[in-house]
Amino acid sequence: MAVSLSAASHLTRVSLSPSVASSTSAPLLVAVSSSTSSSPHSLSSLRSVASSFPHSSLVQKRNPIYGRRSKGMISPKGAASDAAQLKSAKEDIKVLLRTKFCHPILVRLGWHDAGTYNKNIEEWPQRGGANGSLRFEPELKHAANAGLISALKLIQPIKDKYPNISYADLFQLASATGVEEAGGPEIPMKYGRVDVVAPEQCPEEGRLPDAGPPSPADHLRDVFYRMGLNDKEIVALSGAHTLGRARPDRSGWGKPETKYTV
Repeated sequence: MAVSLSAASHLTRVSLSPSVASSTSAPLLVAVSSSTSSSPHSLSSLRSVASSFPHSSLVQKRNPIYGRRSKGMISPKGAASDAAQLKSAKEDIKVLLRTKFCHPILVRLGWHDAGTYNKNIEEWPQRGGANGSLRFEPELKHAANAGLISALKLIQPIKDKYPNISYADLFQLASATGVEEAGGPEIPMKYGRVDVVAPEQCPEEGRLPDAGPPSPADHLRDVFYRMGLNDKEIVALSGAHTLGRARPDRSGWGKPETKYTV
């Protein structure tokens, strides 16, 4: 079972199919199981609403195109990712996955960028969610994100090649494609996420689950109820940990090498 989570309330609306349209302010949650019968959409069905998006590198500071930054806004203004570039980027991600076998860490990248969402905060970007903030150093240094610099280094050349895709969209595209290429279903996705533009807009540490809390069930409920998820959805999302393995330098669990380590 695979789950894709993203903060949907700040998306530039891009029509895909009626089955995935949503106007809720809660996270966009798409849970797909082996019993799913609906046919997946094609990226070619995306409607591009803009032809450009401000490009930023891994060390981007502040983009003046956004003008003065206020304390918070209900919905940011930005351009949707380019549909043609999304389609091409997906093919490049498939090549990356087939050569680097990096499916697990790309899934983790998408989840950790989205998993900071707080349904109780109305203002953007304070509410967190899939907004590309994970590319900045302050958030990369959060304990829960240990090792994700490797994922950023893998995905950055694709971002450089396709500057009209936001980091937020690219992280989620890479994550969903990682599930698909690992043998899972093609997850219906919605694109048009807007990037934060400065490290100061990163969420505070502590919004993601701990690796070994004293009371796991209570801890998971504290974290995921904040996102608007229920117990069934928590179980589905946690199942993504069956992809890949634990690494002691990232979570404190597992072994440095296993019989499957190349």
